[in-house]
Parts: sequence; C-alpha cells; structure tokens
Amino acid sequence: MPRGQSRSPGSSWRRPWGAPLMLLLLGALLLPGAGGQAGRAPPGTSLSVYMSEQEVRKLIGLDAELYYVRNDIINHYALSFNLLVPTETNSLHFSWQAKSKVEYKLGFHVDNPLAMDLPQANISIQGEIPRSLSVFRVDLFCSGKMDSEVTLHMQLNLTMNSSKNITVLNFKRRKMCYKKLEQEVKSPVSPDRNNSKINFDPVNVPPTTSTRVFYISVGVCCAVIFLVAIILAVLHLHSMKLVELDDSMSDSGSSQGLSQPSTQTTQYLRADTPNNATPVTSSSGYPSLRIEKNDLKSVTLMEAKAKVKDIAISRERVTLQDVLQEGTFGRIFNGILVDEKDPSKEKRVFVKTVKDQASEAQVTMMLTESCKLRGLHHRNLLPINHVCIEESEKPMVLLPYLNWGNLKLFLRQCKLVEANNPQAISQQDLVHMAIQIACGMSYLARREVIHKDLAARNCVIDDALQVKITDNALSRDLFPMDYHCLGDNENRPVRWMALESLMNNEFSSASDVWAFGVTLWELMTLGQTPYVDIDPFEMAAYLKDGYRIAQPINCPDELFAVMACCWALDAEERPKFQQLVQCLTEFHAALGAYV
Repeated sequence: MPRGQSRSPGSSWRRPWGAPLMLLLLGALLLPGAGGQAGRAPPGTSLSVYMSEQEVRKLIGLDAELYYVRNDIINHYALSFNLLVPTETNSLHFSWQAKSKVEYKLGFHVDNPLAMDLPQANISIQGEIPRSLSVFRVDLFCSGKMDSEVTLHMQLNLTMNSSKNITVLNFKRRKMCYKKLEQEVKSPVSPDRNNSKINFDPVNVPPTTSTRVFYISVGVCCAVIFLVAIILAVLHLHSMKLVELDDSMSDSGSSQGLSQPSTQTTQYLRADTPNNATPVTSSSGYPSLRIEKNDLKSVTLMEAKAKVKDIAISRERVTLQDVLQEGTFGRIFNGILVDEKDPSKEKRVFVKTVKDQASEAQVTMMLTESCKLRGLHHRNLLPINHVCIEESEKPMVLLPYLNWGNLKLFLRQCKLVEANNPQAISQQDLVHMAIQIACGMSYLARREVIHKDLAARNCVIDDALQVKITDNALSRDLFPMDYHCLGDNENRPVRWMALESLMNNEFSSASDVWAFGVTLWELMTLGQTPYVDIDPFEMAAYLKDGYRIAQPINCPDELFAVMACCWALDAEERPKFQQLVQCLTEFHAALGAYV
C-alpha cells in the first residue's frame, strides 16, 4: 500500500489530472501481485526500484511512493504509466537497491531529438546496482529550438551473473518543450561616415527654433563626449603592457597568482556592440592561417598513425571503465593506465576512441585533431599523453584525467543546482575560469598556435575549478548541435566563428579571441547555446549587420564590454589574450573586494 494519501479535493493538482488518471495511478501504487499484472525480476536479489514520496509529490502532487519493482516483483501497472513531467522539472530521481549482485545497463531514446536533447544520467550507462539504498538522477533538457511534446523512453536491463536471462524495465515519460525567445542586441546607428554632422532627432520638443537648437547642441556635445571616451578606452586597452601573467601563475592556479590588481580603475571599452568596420582578412599583429576546405581529409590514416607513432603504447596497458560521453561513432571513457616499468602503479586517464562502425575518415580525423596541442606544456592546456594504434584494435587517444570532466556539461549541471542553491557557483568562480582559459590561449598565441575551435565543450575542469583547454577531437560527434554544415560538406562551429572565418575560411589568434568572447558568454550563462534562434546560414549576414548575442542576465556591464571587444569586426581592434588576462584579473580582484 502507498505510505501516504492523495491530496485533499482542494488541491491544485486534482482538476488537471482528473479522476480516471488518479485511479490508474493509485492502482500502480498498490503492491503488485494481482491478476498477472506483476512479473519477476532476477529471483533472490531483493531488488527494488521506485520513485520516492517526495519525487512523486513533485511530479503529480500525490503523497505516495511509486514502486516499479518491490522485492523482485515487477509492477506492470506502474511501468505502463506514461507520466507527464512538468515543464519546469528538468530532472527525475529514482531510488533503487539490490541485496545481491545485479548488473544493469541503461539506455535512453526520445521521439523528437530536435526538441529535447538525449537524457543524461549521473551514473554510468552500465554497472552494478548498489547494495545500499541509493538514488540516481536523470536530466531532461529541452533544446529550446521548437515547441513540442516529447515522449522519452528509459530502458533498464537487469541481469545476474549466475543467469543469462535479462529482465527489461521500460519507463515512459512525456514533457512539453518550448522554443526559447532570446532578445538579441543590435548595434546603435553609427554616425554617417560621409558626413561629419551627427543626425539627431529630438522627441517631443516644442516647435520653436531656439529650443530645437538648444537640444541639438546638448545632443551633439553628449555624442562627442561619448565618442572621445570610447577612443580613450580603446587607446588604453591597446597600450596595455603585454605581460606574461600566465607563466608567473602559481601551480595552484589561484587568482592571487594571476597578477596584482592595478592601483587605477581598469578602463573597459563600453560599447554595446562592435563597430561595422570592414573585416580585416590579414593582420600583421596576429599570426594568420588560411584553412582550405576539407584539408584534414587529405591526410590518410597511415599518415595520421605515423605522426603519433613515437607516443604509441601497448593496448594491454589500458583498461576501459565507464563511458563518460557517447556519440554516433565516438566514445570517451574513464580509463586506467598501468605504468610500463611498475605494473603495480596505475593512474586514471581519459580515453577517446571510436566505435566499430566509424569510418576510416572519422578515425583519421580523431587522430589528426588530437595532435593539435601535442608537445605544448602549460597548466591550462591538456594535450594527449599516449595513443594505442595497434592494427587489431580501434585507435585510442589518452589524456590526463580531471575528475569533473567536460566544462560545458559541468556548467549545465551547475545550472540545475542553481535553482535550489544560488550560491552553488559564484560569479567570481566563473571569472576565474575565464582567466585560466585566457592564460592558456595566451600561451598558444605566443607560440603561434591557432586553436580554431575554442569553446566550453573543448575544455575540462576538476573539483578545484582548474580549467584546461583540450583539442576538438570527437567534438563534432559528441556535441552535434554545436556544429553545422553550410553546404560544403564540412561541419564547423558556426556560432563560435569570427566573420572572417565564416566568409573567407581564415583563422588567426584574432579569430580565437572572438571564440573566447563567446566562451566567456557560455560561462556567464552556465552553458547556454549562443545565437540559438539564428539560422546558421544567416550567421555571416547577422554578424556583418552588427548584431551580437544579448547581454546575459546578471552579467556586469564591465564583463559584457570585454565580450563586445572580442567581437569587433576588424581583427586589429580585438584585444590580445594577454590584455584579456589583465582585464579579467583586475575585474576578478574587484569582485573579491565585495565578498
């Protein structure tokens, strides 16, 4: 029997759900065992899978537990119930326990992947059910791209070591997803370049010549003062001393080691949007690189393996554990690497690899893109350590392990926590992450290395909030919604790319600065997708017209001004990474003064 009772007739939940649905749900909550509606899980395991009273109350307003399996007996009433998840609810919690060893495998499916991303669980997709009572969470995120009711299925396969029989539990849920409406910022009308006079249209002025002249004079004076202030700010930003702040950071990565705050207040460029200057295709101030379309596809698999042959190790030294991320043809595992000289010594690693159905071109691209940061040494970079390229196995790429993993997924997880705990991650923490990314990119810029795909998805983070930049190997597969093909059979991170990269396929440290501005926006929005309502094919025209992403809620004006500097159409007008480090460090120190 359920532990609690349904709400009183005055409950706000009673009318929307209706009496027949209540009776069905109460039938699902009864102890199973009547009339063939119950089956059995693996016998002798004392297995229970259910939703707690608190979770049921959150979903449908009933004070009762919803059991799917109780002491090995399956309740098919409950499993057949297609529960509607409230729109504001983004996670489901399931309680489970098994007294003896039961292995599980977890899978998800949504009928409309455009409206909802594939659900993510905070447990591995396969493993062993805990012996003590535990709770696991399933996160349901709408993509925000369209209005639709999404039906999702969660399949839980159960098996015992002593038996080959598999018990399958299918859970069904429905959720309404809505399209996000995000206001975009349009650049103010700039003065006419062919006319030194500024057009001023006063509102509600009396039709007298003297009054009109007075208001026009005041407007002209204000405009001139504003333009002079912007010019001074630009000159200050470009004349900042280029300091090697990232090389002098302490190994702990603390903000105090970044730099000493200046005694004067930092002058930030306070333009709402960059100007509409014609983009510069080549710049003497930045190392530039022109990328021919599909240039990676000209590399053969044999050539890609030859480039990493010197860091190849035996596959026998690597043990794969749980899957951290999975795409159509790629996977990232937790792994264990055994020391070559002392087999008793082990260390954890990230392992990037591909599935059996991956094509040779996809394998080649994974190996080639994994070499982007190879041979570089900086506390805010995460280059590859080793590879496994034996003929009988799919290639594997090994990177040092950081226990919180992908930065974009971490930020989205923080957004979930933020609803219940606004202090889960502070603005100062986010700025500190941005400083670390800028330090790593400053190191790359000084060595004339161009990343070309800087974004939160290509960074990782640990529990000390230490951020490291990684390559973009497998990112197209693991984050397919962040890449688009513009008719040339090449998936590119359109929403992170500078205008000259979109139009002319030209990349430089300046285009990396543009991507850094978008990454900073990702940090301040806890992992939202930029330009989510803009058609990828319209991005170039949208940027050329002077439009940019809207200022995030609760983002200080000074910080948004730093982003705006990164999105200047003229590459020469964008700040260098060293300057960004100094600006953000001083802003970080200013935030600390109020804590």
